Amino acid sequence: MAVIRNSAEHQQKVYERWAPVYDRVYRGLLRDGHRTVARLAAEVGRDILEVGVGTGLVLPYYPKHCRVTGIDLSEHMIAKAREKVARAGLAHVQSLHVMDAHNLEFADRSFDAVCLPFVITLIPDPERALDECARVLHSGGEIIVASKLGDGRGLQGAIEEAVAPLVHRVGWSSSFRIARIVEWAKRRGDFEVAEIRRVFPNGFFKVIRLKHRMAA
Repeated sequence: MAVIRNSAEHQQKVYERWAPVYDRVYRGLLRDGHRTVARLAAEVGRDILEVGVGTGLVLPYYPKHCRVTGIDLSEHMIAKAREKVARAGLAHVQSLHVMDAHNLEFADRSFDAVCLPFVITLIPDPERALDECARVLHSGGEIIVASKLGDGRGLQGAIEEAVAPLVHRVGWSSSFRIARIVEWAKRRGDFEVAEIRRVFPNGFFKVIRLKHRMAA
């Protein structure tokens, strides 16, 4: 089995290289996932944090009544996102920050929903990042994850493992398992998997809703 480890340095280098062309490559491919994430987040509440905002491809899809904060590890990606916000007049975007998902610089219980669109497989310590997302989430809120999430079974699982080194070069992972997120929720005990939704193309990408259980 291929073992591919991400690092902050690796991701910064990858996205510095990809920032100028990222929109052209991924806008159409990820559109359904992006729209789904934005819609589900807005249904939860008004105050939304997007982790891994990248060049801001999801930002136009949030309803205008939302208040969206975005973070990304890459200064080059954030620069592109700020250009997009200014050019399109996206007034619902409150602020964009260069920040590490492992150490969110926000107060506890600051957001109704936290979105991670196509970034969870790239984070060196996903569980630690999810813990941070949980910390800044209001009671009863949701963490919404979109990604290429495999199940590790059969032919698809074998293909995911085989191509893992290749996609790592472009900043992606093909071998991240849904079970890893499910296990995180089980270990914590205060989150439940509310939904796993298949999106374009043909369910290759998935959106998973993690709902916080409100204290009795």
